[in-house]
Amino acid sequence: MSKDTHNKNFSEYEKAVAFVESFSNISFRKNFGPQKRDPAFFLDRTRHFLKLLNEPDQAFNYIHVTGTAGKGSVCKLLSSILSASGAKTGLFTSPYVTTTAEQIQVDGRYISAPDFVRIVDYLKLFIAQMAKKETFGPPSAFEILLTIALIHFREQKCSWVVIEVGLGGRFDATNFMEKPAVTAITNIDYDHTEILGKTLKEISYDKAGIIKPGSLFFTSESRTPLLKTFKKICMENSATFQAIPQQDSPEENNLTLVRSICSALNVKEEAIQTGIKEAKLPCRFEIMSKKSPSDPLIILDGAHNRAKIRSTIQNLAKIKYNKLIVILSISNTKKDNLAIIAPLAKVADYFILTSTNQYERRSLHPKILLPLVNSSKRNETKVEVIEDCYKALERARQLAAKAKLKKSTKKTPEKTLNETCILVTGSFFLAGQLRYVWYPEEEVLRKRSSF
Repeated sequence: MSKDTHNKNFSEYEKAVAFVESFSNISFRKNFGPQKRDPAFFLDRTRHFLKLLNEPDQAFNYIHVTGTAGKGSVCKLLSSILSASGAKTGLFTSPYVTTTAEQIQVDGRYISAPDFVRIVDYLKLFIAQMAKKETFGPPSAFEILLTIALIHFREQKCSWVVIEVGLGGRFDATNFMEKPAVTAITNIDYDHTEILGKTLKEISYDKAGIIKPGSLFFTSESRTPLLKTFKKICMENSATFQAIPQQDSPEENNLTLVRSICSALNVKEEAIQTGIKEAKLPCRFEIMSKKSPSDPLIILDGAHNRAKIRSTIQNLAKIKYNKLIVILSISNTKKDNLAIIAPLAKVADYFILTSTNQYERRSLHPKILLPLVNSSKRNETKVEVIEDCYKALERARQLAAKAKLKKSTKKTPEKTLNETCILVTGSFFLAGQLRYVWYPEEEVLRKRSSF
C-alpha cells in the first residue's frame, strides 16, 4: 500500500469513526439498570437493528464472557486458542486502547480501515431508518460497533465468535444472542454500582443474565452466595454449571477458566499452549520497551476498579525497583475513587495526577483527586498535578533520570535492576492515550496489530 493510499484510508477511517462516535451522546444511563425504567429497551433495540440487517448474528458459535475484571484477557486467550485450533474466530472487545478498530478482530488481526469505512457507509441508511422510528430511535455508538463486528465476522466466514460484555450482562447490547455455546463470568466486585446495583448479589444477578438455555457455564468466582445465584439461574435454563478451583493469582484464575472452557470444547492441548503463547493484550500490566538503557521501567496498566488494582499491586510485588512513580487518572464515570487510590497510596513514592481529554474518554480533573491522594498517602510520598498526560509522562521520566543520577554519585552498589518504576494506571483511557508514544494510531491501523 502506497503512503498516499494509506493516508487516504486513514482520513476516511477517521471520518467513519467520528460518525459512529456521534451516537455516543445518546444517553443510555437514564433508563439502563435494574432500578431504571424499561432496562431492556436498549437490548431490544439492538435485536431490532440486527433484524433490519438480515440477522448477521445468526451464523456463529458464541462464547459470551462477563465479569468485573479479567474478561478482556479471557476473551483474548479464548479467541487465540480457537484460532490456533484451526477455527476462524472473531473477537469483539471493549474499550479500545489506541484505535476503534482494535475492538473487532478475526484471528488476531484488526478489521482494516477500508472495511470499517465500507461497513459504516452500508449501515448509514439503516441507522437513518431507525432514527425515524419513535419506538427505538437510532442505535448507540456501542450498538453500531457491535453490528459492524458481526457483519465483518459474517463476511470473513467465522465459525466461532468470542464476545466481551460491555457493561453488566443482562441488559447489555451483547446479550442479543439466544443460544451461545459457552457463557462465563470471571469474578464479581463493586463496579458501575449506579447501574448494576449496590450489592454484590445485585451485580451478580445482572451479570448472570448472559446464562442462556443449554449453554455451558463457567465461572472463576468462588463466594458461596454468588455461586448460589449462578447455580439457580443455570438450573432455570438447563445450563451446565462449573466453578473452577481458585488459584494463587487473578492471572492463574483466568488461565484455569480458559483451559476449562477449551477442555469442554475438546480443543487439543497443542492448540491451547500455542494460543496462550500468542495471545497479547495492550495496557494490561504492559511493560514498554526501553528506547535507551537510561530509560526507566514504564508500565501501562489500565486498572480502573478495585479488583483490577489488587491485581496490579500483586504484579508490582514481583518487580524489583527502588522508587515507584504513579501517573494517575480516573474516569469521570467512576464513583468509588478511593478504592483505586488507597492501595496505590501504600506503595507509591510519588504521584503525578493527570487527565485524559479525548472525546468520550474524559477523566476527573486531577485537582478533584488531590484531597483523596493527600489523605491516603504516606507522609514521605510527594504529589503534584500536571493536567497534560504527555507532560506528566515527561515529568516522570525526568524524576527517574534525576534519581538515577543521584544514585550514581554514591559509592554504594546497585541494589536493583531498575532504579525507578513508572506506573501509568487508574484509567484504561489514560494508559491507552499514553501508549501512542510508542505505538501511534496510524501504525496500529497499518499493521492491524497493537504490537
